[in-house]
Amino acid sequence: MEGGLFSAHKPTFLLLLLHIFLLALLPFKAISSPKTQAEALLTWKNTFASAPPSLPSWSLTNLNNLCNWYAIVCDQNSEQVSQIDLSNFNIAATLTHFNFTPFLNLTQFNLSGNYFTGHVPSAIGKLSKLTTLDLGNNFFDQEIPVEIGKLTELKYLSFFNNTLTGVIPSELSNLQKVQFLILGANYNLQTPDWSKFSGMPSLTYLDLSSRLDSEFPEFVSKCLNLTFLDLSENFFTGQIPQQVFTNLSKLEYLNLTNNQFQGPLPSNFPKLKHLHLAQNNFSGAIPEAIGLISGLQRIDLAWNSLEGPIPSSIGQLRELKYLDLRENSLNSLIPSELGLCTSLTYLDLTSNHLEGKIPPSIGQLRELQHLDLRENSLNSSIPSDIGRLSHLISLDLSGNHLSGSIPPTLSNLSNIQILNLSNNNLNGPFPPEICALYMIDLSNNNLTQEIQKAPDDTFVGNSGWCGDARGLTRARNSKKNNNEVIIVVLVPVWGLSVVATTIALILMFHKKTKRVLKKINSAQNFENFESMILQEEVKFTFGEVVKAVDDFHEKYCIGKGGFGRVYKAELLSGQAVAVKRLNTSDSNDIPAINLQSFENEIRTLTNVRHRNIIRLYGFCSRRGCIFLLYEYLERGSLGKALYGVEGVTQLGWATRVKIVHGLSHALSYLHHDCSPPIVHRDVTVNNVLLESDFEARLSDFGTARLISANSSNWTHIVGSFGYMAPELALTMRITDKCDVYSFGVVALEVMMGRHPGDLLESQLSESSQSMKEDNAKLLLKDLLDQRLEAPSNELAKAVVLVMSLALACIRTRPGSRPTMLFVAQKLSAHILPSLPEPFGMLTINKLMGI
Repeated sequence: MEGGLFSAHKPTFLLLLLHIFLLALLPFKAISSPKTQAEALLTWKNTFASAPPSLPSWSLTNLNNLCNWYAIVCDQNSEQVSQIDLSNFNIAATLTHFNFTPFLNLTQFNLSGNYFTGHVPSAIGKLSKLTTLDLGNNFFDQEIPVEIGKLTELKYLSFFNNTLTGVIPSELSNLQKVQFLILGANYNLQTPDWSKFSGMPSLTYLDLSSRLDSEFPEFVSKCLNLTFLDLSENFFTGQIPQQVFTNLSKLEYLNLTNNQFQGPLPSNFPKLKHLHLAQNNFSGAIPEAIGLISGLQRIDLAWNSLEGPIPSSIGQLRELKYLDLRENSLNSLIPSELGLCTSLTYLDLTSNHLEGKIPPSIGQLRELQHLDLRENSLNSSIPSDIGRLSHLISLDLSGNHLSGSIPPTLSNLSNIQILNLSNNNLNGPFPPEICALYMIDLSNNNLTQEIQKAPDDTFVGNSGWCGDARGLTRARNSKKNNNEVIIVVLVPVWGLSVVATTIALILMFHKKTKRVLKKINSAQNFENFESMILQEEVKFTFGEVVKAVDDFHEKYCIGKGGFGRVYKAELLSGQAVAVKRLNTSDSNDIPAINLQSFENEIRTLTNVRHRNIIRLYGFCSRRGCIFLLYEYLERGSLGKALYGVEGVTQLGWATRVKIVHGLSHALSYLHHDCSPPIVHRDVTVNNVLLESDFEARLSDFGTARLISANSSNWTHIVGSFGYMAPELALTMRITDKCDVYSFGVVALEVMMGRHPGDLLESQLSESSQSMKEDNAKLLLKDLLDQRLEAPSNELAKAVVLVMSLALACIRTRPGSRPTMLFVAQKLSAHILPSLPEPFGMLTINKLMGI
């Protein structure tokens, strides 16, 4: 009977259960409704320190239209937010005020390329349906929350280029579906216990390029689907486990550059396309098996301790485009099989012990643009086959024992710009046509023929180069042995009149993300545009900027220089913009600029972005003027702070070390992380700006130029007096070591509180015994800024480290200066080196030996 009663009321009972279930869902529905989500987003937006003008749809009047909001994507069925993409919106905010609870169905959350600060809240672990989380290129600090390990649906996770601290949480290895894990460029992350990490079976892309210190992370060998592995710029030591070679058979990209790995080279990666192992301690021979990796396109083994021959099997790498083996101890011959690598565009074998002849088969490398064999023991004649390399831009055979005459076929190199045959035993006549090349160095040979006339300005300021110098009389070769080909040199006031010739603009964005630039030929309130390029994310018009400075009225001018003026524009939105105005028509100091080339260079530089480099919004040209739009920093230049009241009251030792540290990372980024590398060429205290917290921001790229990886760059002398590398006086050869020298001068100036002119002079007179004796007696404490009390304890160690690195950077010989990558790494070390003796007793000579 009871069964009958239950059966009779079964529909009622089920209906009751349904009601209870629906009632239970009401709170969840309430907190996840589109209206609730819209209100949460508006609450968050109201906390933005700088809300982008592109979000007008985010408003109270548009609450019921959430799915049409800018940067929002909704699920079609639920009409709830599934994707939030605010990447590259220039938002200054935090995640502290973001309410995660209404967004439990979110699948994609992208905040990359902004100015987010503060910590990443642990509440982010609630977003259990996330497949993409990109917080890269921001300023997030503190630790990576362990709750990230709960986001088990993640396929893409990036914290790239932030200021995160603490140990990398092992909980990240719970992300069994993650394919992209990008933690690089967080220089304060600490090394975890890798044994606590399990393999990630779906992982294909792993970037751990920070400042980690350990042996090879063993969990990597368990990630069997890896195709991309970047462990560069760390302090990894020891040998790479054999298990890595065996398991990672799918690897296509391997970058271990700038570590301390030892032992033999890895070579058992059958699908590898890019092999970057430079700046390590790898030893032994280059394995013959490398020729079996048929898909290899780039090999960089520079700056190791490799020895033995270059394996002939390299000739089997028909897709190889880039081969850099410089600065090793390779010996024997250059294999003729190298000529079979017909896709090569770059070949650098500099500074090895190669002997014998240059194989004629080199002439088969018809795509080659850069050939550098300098500083070896090559002792044959120059093969005429090199004249077949029609794409060659740079050829450097200097510093060998080459003999015989210069083959006439070199005049067939129609694209050659740089030819360096100096410091050999070449003799006899040479083809006069080669003097029409962009730059040539034939010094320290036995050449006898008189130099023919070359175009004016081609070789100004260069000892040992042929051609006229502004019509000056050339020196004829005498009949003596070992004659040099020399011209009379007159460098007029260091050629400062050409600074603006090579203006390049840095637009800071994530290097892995494409940027869209727009070209505008006309705009409201600003007539007669020749051209205009602004970042897509910039929402103000140039007309607004012109109006804000009252058509560049003098009262808005905040700085003047030899090449233009700087104005401060306060826009109606409250944003402040710095505008540099360069007049290219009325000033004799600035030659005419090829505007089309200028615009192309801007587009090339749009991938550059770094926390220690000033933000550059764009440029405009109008009626003979070029306008550069920068972000405005209220505190101004380092020079202003250093020599003003702040130099005593606020620029203590810790702050000065911080400034030098930031500047080193900016230059390291330009030299080593940009492709092609960028040389600033005018690093001074006035071109370093300071944020409110004294974070350094490198600015004024008015003289910067791209330095092609395929060639050295010879150009007019530019820069500022007192900061230019000494080699520019003779060679005008622009390399990253010029910036290293300027950095050293700035670092010394920051620590000394004055320009280190006398110290630089003593460096240039290294052979002077009296100078050495003076340095032996010169105490560090007497060299430092006397307005401050001497540093002590850890600060003393930091100051000593800065000074020792700065002194290394101003060495006379460019090759003896460290790289900016090395300097930045040393300044980022967690443990400072101990002082060799009490601080008060340290001499400059002692520092030079540290």
